[in-house]
Amino acid sequence: MPVTPQHKSQRPYRGVFPVAPTIFDERGELDLEGQRRCIDFMIDAGSHGICILANFSEQFVLTDAEREAVMHAVLDHVAGRVPVIVTTTHFSSAVCAARSKQAEAAGAAMVMVMPPYHGATFRVPEKGIVEFFKVLSGAIDIPIMIQDAPVAGTPLSVELLARLAREFANIRYFKIEVAGAASKLRSLIEAGGSDIEGPWDGEEAITLLADLDAGATGAMTGGGYPDGIRQIIDPYFAGKREEAKTAYERWLPLINYENRQCGLIACKVMMQAGGVIKSEAVRHPLQPLHPATRAGLLELARERDALALRWGR
Repeated sequence: MPVTPQHKSQRPYRGVFPVAPTIFDERGELDLEGQRRCIDFMIDAGSHGICILANFSEQFVLTDAEREAVMHAVLDHVAGRVPVIVTTTHFSSAVCAARSKQAEAAGAAMVMVMPPYHGATFRVPEKGIVEFFKVLSGAIDIPIMIQDAPVAGTPLSVELLARLAREFANIRYFKIEVAGAASKLRSLIEAGGSDIEGPWDGEEAITLLADLDAGATGAMTGGGYPDGIRQIIDPYFAGKREEAKTAYERWLPLINYENRQCGLIACKVMMQAGGVIKSEAVRHPLQPLHPATRAGLLELARERDALALRWGR
């Protein structure tokens, strides 16, 4: 379906848009009821919107049919309560466009896409990147977020990103996760002007305060503690930087632990510990956390009274 009036009225999208994990049972099968509870928790925890099927959602271990099942389950369950961003990354221009059209038809507010890459060495030149995003832009009407992250191994210069925003009307959001993210955000805003509708922070908010100072208007974090990220972003946007800085200092040990010690499983561990979901399982060959690492994560989360640890109790 086309962009809904609700989604139009909410733009520009701002605030906390965490990545939802994909929920599995202990056998490694999809747990769609757990998925729905996860989404309810994330909304109750203050998420302004939610992103699904991203790398932190283990999108790379899902079949196409499972992707579709998760997408429809989430979009149907959210039912317009918050905007949902669907990640549709694929190396193929045609497949990415088809995934994105499907997401738009299902009610997605936006799609998030990485530049085409495969493995450690398969890349395309800048000409191919521009053509890729031209195909994608022409296939849908909803906004496109470009994810600029090291995992793609594809340098995306500020000049290229600004050009894509200038040439394609629905490329409007940019999630910057590379080294020196704040400097790149600042330069992108300067180069792209009003075409840069959403300069966003990522990478579990590890550089959130610097990115906000650079002009970031959104944060796409892990899904374990949107309530904590709100404690940073809300005062910052209200012009209370010192209050935001104090909150950032309070939550930074947990942010750092997730980013450096745990990765994508952190939010599942927190949700399972708090009764949001039944299993913290990741899909093999991904591995569970070492018990000591798990204990360290939960200790930091308890000290900050993260909602995930008591939402389902």
